[in-house]
Amino acid sequence: MPGKRAVFLDRDGVINQAILRDGKPYPPSGVAELKIVGGAAESLRDLKQAGFLLIVVTNQPDIARGTQDRAAVDAIHQALRDALPLDDFFVCAHDDSDHCDCRKPLPGLLLSAAEKYDIDMPRSFMVGDRWRDVDAGPAPAVRRSGSTTATAKKRSATESSVTVDSIRAAADWILRQP
Repeated sequence: MPGKRAVFLDRDGVINQAILRDGKPYPPSGVAELKIVGGAAESLRDLKQAGFLLIVVTNQPDIARGTQDRAAVDAIHQALRDALPLDDFFVCAHDDSDHCDCRKPLPGLLLSAAEKYDIDMPRSFMVGDRWRDVDAGPAPAVRRSGSTTATAKKRSATESSVTVDSIRAAADWILRQP
């Protein structure tokens, strides 16, 4: 019997807005800066109703850098849990120099979730806004770049890709896949 289907979601820039400072995107510093992306609640509800597990997989290197603390990250996650039908959060609190196996694009976060929830990776998807998300392992990927474009890539025996401009469009594409 196959495992469960999942949609892996990056956090900042995908389900919540990134904070722009000097033209660069940053995570919100706390719940007060947290703004959920338009259409996220309805899109995630539709994916949930279709039977997908919704798992957030997020790099949070500011914890390792000392510019963010774990309590603030946990508070943001609790606020997202309260507002959205999310099943779990997997967080990499490392920076590149830590050489861990959980920092995307390495697949550690996705593989940990797959083991915990018995996820069927070839039938699952990744939604992200950066190349690190798309390249994060064996799951198919929907890449949401910035606020206007996204590339969806399904990794399996056959390759396919699509460009979308919102989490709604990403969810609609996922819902049309076999």
